[in-house]
Amino acid sequence: MSHWFHRNPLKATAEVKFDLKMVASDSQAIKICSDLKQARTRLLQLIPDANHEIDVVEPALTLYLSLLRGTIEAPEGEHSGWSKIRHAIRFRWTHSMQGNTPESHYDAVFELVSILQNAAFWYMKHASKIAAQEDVSMDEAKIVHRSLRRGAGLLKYAQDEWVDKLLETPPAGSDSDPRVHTAYLNQSTAEAQEVTIARAIELKHNVGLISALSNETSKLFTTAADSIASLDEKRFGHWRNYLRLKAALYATYAYNYAGENMLNQDKCGEAIRSLQEAKKCYESASELCKEYAQTKGPGTQAKPERHQFFRRVAPIVARTLEKCERENGMIYHQKVPYDPPQLELRATYGLVAPDDYTLPPAAPLWSPVTYAAFDLTKNNADDPTSKSKAAQKVEGDLPPVKEADIHQSNKDHKNDSGCSVM
Repeated sequence: MSHWFHRNPLKATAEVKFDLKMVASDSQAIKICSDLKQARTRLLQLIPDANHEIDVVEPALTLYLSLLRGTIEAPEGEHSGWSKIRHAIRFRWTHSMQGNTPESHYDAVFELVSILQNAAFWYMKHASKIAAQEDVSMDEAKIVHRSLRRGAGLLKYAQDEWVDKLLETPPAGSDSDPRVHTAYLNQSTAEAQEVTIARAIELKHNVGLISALSNETSKLFTTAADSIASLDEKRFGHWRNYLRLKAALYATYAYNYAGENMLNQDKCGEAIRSLQEAKKCYESASELCKEYAQTKGPGTQAKPERHQFFRRVAPIVARTLEKCERENGMIYHQKVPYDPPQLELRATYGLVAPDDYTLPPAAPLWSPVTYAAFDLTKNNADDPTSKSKAAQKVEGDLPPVKEADIHQSNKDHKNDSGCSVM
């Protein structure tokens, strides 16, 4: 239910001229080289700006991937499944959390994975841009939800289908490191569920469902934080504190609404204990707010304790606890358990799954005749792995991506959850 999200930097890349240094014996083959360069340039011009609309970025992504696919997979009828062009072009990419030093490979699969990851980060940033507005309509909330699901879907597809086909094992802390991937995937899924929770609170849905959804969301943030716990504190500590903060906040909501649900079932003593645990989780979240604001590292810099989504929580917990204690003193006279209740409720609906994604078909230009027009016999003698290692030693860092500013509203929102995503 937050209109505040932490976002890490985009990946940077070097220009690719698609000068394949090969004999292109027909005009269609030459056109493919030109179209690849233009489509890549266009996509990379759009991604640094989260203010663009999805229907502008998505077609640009689809066009480039349809052209790129022909450099990865051979046309039907060829002896090998891999395109003979797969290792003909050199690509250089940084990783979102690893500074400006790029990884370099003669491998179109490396390019594909990097593009899918950067596009996923754009979807997450686009969701942040919309959620940060002063007033967010129902249609805009759906776009936030869709953007986060699509970002998660791109990440899942890249990791499940392509990372194990890279030439080398991804370096520690890279965007293809399973630990980093798990953090991003769980974060984007959890943030999509935040939208669902905000809507459920606003429409006064069943408190048991809200508690279950909050509990599931807290678990997702916890899994994300735990997955990067073993990585460099200087680079990952700031991001990890955000994930831990969100986990504590949604644990607060889970215990708060579980307590309200117990009160509705005349379990007043258990309700009080649940609210006490909610208060404890909120205090933990308050400390994590301070840690987050004080920790340096890549990504969003903010003071979350000033945001309405955080300030609204304490009064909600206080009111519910006061109500439970008052009714227990006047009506129920039940003993308050020593241990907090188990949050075993699983949400019956409202859970978010990443969107299914698959590559678009290869562009029509990639006909068997055009593919045959490329002659690599004089250019593919070197081992692509050794070329990749040598290339990494020769060139220096890449400048970071200059991202467009996103306006953040500081005004409070007039609704029950304090969330702009309604």
